[in-house]
Amino acid sequence: MPLEQAVGVATDIAILSLLALSAYLVLLVGRISFGQQAYFALGAYASGMASTLAGWALAPSLLLGAAVGALVSALLAWPTLRLSGLNYAVATLALAEMMRIALMRLHFTREVEGEIVGPQGTEGFRDIRWLLENDVSPGGFLLLCLGVLGAALLALAWLRPRRLGLALRQVGHDEVLAASQGLPVLRLQLLAVAAAGALAAIGGGLYAHRATYIEPALFDPMLGVHAVGYALIGGLGTALGPLLGVMFDIGLLEATKVFAGWRMVVFGGLVALFLRFRPRGLLDEATVHRIGAAWRQFRRSP
Repeated sequence: MPLEQAVGVATDIAILSLLALSAYLVLLVGRISFGQQAYFALGAYASGMASTLAGWALAPSLLLGAAVGALVSALLAWPTLRLSGLNYAVATLALAEMMRIALMRLHFTREVEGEIVGPQGTEGFRDIRWLLENDVSPGGFLLLCLGVLGAALLALAWLRPRRLGLALRQVGHDEVLAASQGLPVLRLQLLAVAAAGALAAIGGGLYAHRATYIEPALFDPMLGVHAVGYALIGGLGTALGPLLGVMFDIGLLEATKVFAGWRMVVFGGLVALFLRFRPRGLLDEATVHRIGAAWRQFRRSP
């Protein structure tokens, strides 16, 4: 694989890993969301508009997108989290499609240096050129994406053994038991969903600046289904699980010609097999515990 293509594939993996982590966070509290692509889209549009129309730098543009994603995610989750598991999953898909239709009607343009830029409905949002205007190389942008992904993974690793992280996992395993022990189930789920919306939106902002062009059609339901599939294949026992799913899909099925034309079939079949025989994915809690025990034993051995 040529170096330029390898850098592009690695960048795509890093960006989509943020989307996969957002779906993982929702799964962590016992819910399935097929609508994380909506917050990915909101982050893409919000950060793109901030850097293109308002002239903001990339970092504040991404932070704005994260804030929009977290706020909208929490507002939509407030009524829908009271639904049962399957109903909640369908509701997230419906809300995401409503948001995509709204973006198809979004027209907000202005003249910048003699050119009309900004979202133009179904014609898309062109000329998101911050990276080009600031001479950011593909390798430099890859390092930026990896840095953002690494920060997200470190935050999740830091949270895992602490009281909040344990409470989130307890809610995911059994909401009724968690509520009987005095845990604020709804508030914990809202917190997880808001954080998931922020993560997806940051990924969307990075994607918009990498692609320089976005349109509502890019954020279709299959993007949300893939985000859940990444977590289900890679495993729910650790935040590294969704990354494993992304690397398998983007790094192997899409980037190579071995599965040309069969990517969706292979990926969908694997998701079905994992749901049947290994519902918590490759890196489930038992596997993570075994790996951790083996590592500790290795470190103790002379």
